[in-house]
Amino acid sequence: MTKDISHNYYKELIDLQDVEGVETQIRSLLEVPIESISDLEEWLKDEKELMIKITEAMTGHQVDFYRNTEDALIKSTYLHDQQVIQPLLMKYEAKLNEKCCESSYLNQLDENRYGLMRRVRESKVKLFREENIPLIVREQELCTKYSEIMGGLTVEWEGEEKPFPFIESQLDHLDRAVREKAYHLMMSAYRQIKPDMDAIMDELVQLRHQIALNAGFENYRDYMFVAKNREYSIQDCYDFHENVEKHIIPAWNRLADVFKSKLGVDTYRPWDNTAKFMKNPPYSEVSTLMDGVSEMLGKTDPYFADRFDYMREHGLLDLGDRKGKSPGGFCTPLPVSGDTFVFANFSPSFFSLIALIHEMGHAVNAYLEFSEQGPIEEYQSRMEVAELYSHGMELLLLDKLDRFYPEEEECKSAQREGLRRAFTMLFGPLSGDLFQHWMYTNPKHTAKERDEKFFEISKRYYLNPVDTSGLEDAIGMSWAGTLHYFQVPFYIIEYSISMLGALQILENYRNNPEQAVESFKKGARADYNQSIAAIYKETGVSFDFSEPAVKRMGEFLEKVIQDIH
Repeated sequence: MTKDISHNYYKELIDLQDVEGVETQIRSLLEVPIESISDLEEWLKDEKELMIKITEAMTGHQVDFYRNTEDALIKSTYLHDQQVIQPLLMKYEAKLNEKCCESSYLNQLDENRYGLMRRVRESKVKLFREENIPLIVREQELCTKYSEIMGGLTVEWEGEEKPFPFIESQLDHLDRAVREKAYHLMMSAYRQIKPDMDAIMDELVQLRHQIALNAGFENYRDYMFVAKNREYSIQDCYDFHENVEKHIIPAWNRLADVFKSKLGVDTYRPWDNTAKFMKNPPYSEVSTLMDGVSEMLGKTDPYFADRFDYMREHGLLDLGDRKGKSPGGFCTPLPVSGDTFVFANFSPSFFSLIALIHEMGHAVNAYLEFSEQGPIEEYQSRMEVAELYSHGMELLLLDKLDRFYPEEEECKSAQREGLRRAFTMLFGPLSGDLFQHWMYTNPKHTAKERDEKFFEISKRYYLNPVDTSGLEDAIGMSWAGTLHYFQVPFYIIEYSISMLGALQILENYRNNPEQAVESFKKGARADYNQSIAAIYKETGVSFDFSEPAVKRMGEFLEKVIQDIH
């Protein structure tokens, strides 16, 4: 029996510092004879139990590091996982996949239960190359360096050193001069770290290109589509880019005209393209934020609030901003504990309120899935599904923003901002996806060309209605603030795909609130071995990002905005 090394939010049932012991446990799986279907199913069960122990320990170490990037011991533990345990796992994962795929009983397993697992394993066997292990280790080292740089980034504000998220929050300020000042300070901060960001990204692009070449692909983009087992094609993505540009951007421009009129300005500048109509941030203390979100969740469904309150009580939320904390926000499952942890580094702002609600969508999904299906395995986790419930939660709580904005007009402003976010989540991630398509199919590009391409794509989408004169260089380098480009390449279009589904959840909710919430919960606990389309169907929506679907949801979004207006 392995000793449980207690932690306040995760369980460490395996000592990852004992590399030999870890390797022995993994190697023992390779020595098990598989002589029947039942042997194979038992072997898969044993493999899962070991891997979720390793996963929870590594996840806990990663969260520890993100919470405090400046602690030497925490960093050392995290780097040990990345530099020693991760290569070991990659080496043995390939051997385990081969053992499974070579079994004559694999194709006799129940297709509904094991079909997705089989397809994922077969693609991993196809992609694995021993020579890629050190490249992937180096990739992780560069991602860690990025987190350290961004975690330590500060800006001087009125004579005080402030964490970077604080300056970002000032973009929501009612005073246009304050927003403009914050914007220029952010760009100045990016300019200081730009040489480091360029060096990291230059190396990442080359590493990833070589990983793809080693695996027999022409470029990293094509490699990642196979690695992610996507249920749609590269061409589908390009069509989606065009459909949104054709049907969503014109509506976005009309909404920008409304905002420009309300602001009373002649030109719409980047610092106007923010949540800037509320008089004050929605909260000043994290405890106030948590009180309000709990109440909003409870008014939507008691189970939602129950999970949030449980997480709050058990130290599974870290929401405040502080120096040395990694940027961004995420929800991560803890498969042994059966819990989830929400990490966020946000200062008081409308965005941070919505971001917490977003992450609670992930958390509710994880808890429902765990209670119904047990721990989710890596191969079952598809972001097009996960993001459906996070975006869906945002929109289900849209009519409860009066908890933070009790004045009628200010509440309407907050709701409009929530819908503006829905717009931006349709085309913002798409522009990021297109940017990455370009980067990895043009791996010899220069840093200057990268900045120019980012600006060009931004103007096609998010900044289409914005006057960017004199800011081309600043906007061009602002890609450095998006951690997805560094740490999770090609994980971004999923936000746009799932937002189309989430808008359908909102449409259902406006027609029948109780039924929409029940369908949300049904889909969130669905069997993840199904196709994405089947899971969406259980949620009461369609997995469809064709031109008619994009056009219809764009029209619906405009209608909702008009209703609030």
